[in-house]
Amino acid sequence: MSTALLPPARTGAPTATGPDEQPTPAARPTPALGRRAAALAFRWTIRLLVTTALLAFALLAVGPHLLGYRTMTMLTGTMSPVIKPGDVTIVTPLPVDQVTTGMIIAYHIPIDDHHLVSHRVIDVQHGADGSVTVQTKGDANAAADPWQATLQGDTAYQIRAVIPGLGRLITALRTPVISQALVYGAPSLLAGWLLLSIWRPATPAQDASCDEADA
Repeated sequence: MSTALLPPARTGAPTATGPDEQPTPAARPTPALGRRAAALAFRWTIRLLVTTALLAFALLAVGPHLLGYRTMTMLTGTMSPVIKPGDVTIVTPLPVDQVTTGMIIAYHIPIDDHHLVSHRVIDVQHGADGSVTVQTKGDANAAADPWQATLQGDTAYQIRAVIPGLGRLITALRTPVISQALVYGAPSLLAGWLLLSIWRPATPAQDASCDEADA
């Protein structure tokens, strides 16, 4: 009885693969896809910047003329945490005889440099001549303001809304470097956005439809 000997297996020899077993290369992102993604990100960034600029312009420049309110930037922390330094406040006029305790009003102090403050009213006194005198206090201060202020004219200004941090952005935009960048850079960005909105690269589906139409 004889035994058939099989030839030893060769090491390192390539093995044959069938048609269904051919290795496929790893998929790589096409350059066109990356360009489209970059263009899309650029367009949305420009849109966001333009929208933010338009909203800020409407709030700070157009709104006060059309709606009658005023905007002011809080410089100190005397009204924290309700109004913090760098916040922008929106104030609206109201008759002085309607000022009541608990309101936060903006007025000029009656001493020293007569600077503008925004403090809470803690006491109101009405004079026989129609004058209105208020005692105010900053929420973060331990004591009331060391003066009583007689409101001038027929109109007082009450704080109606607070926009956190907008004053810091306005201050930063007024610096020479950023203001120059906005003057020269913003028109360039806007022009680029308009060009991208008008001219867009054709997609593969559009190319195929064009080829079929020409055939």
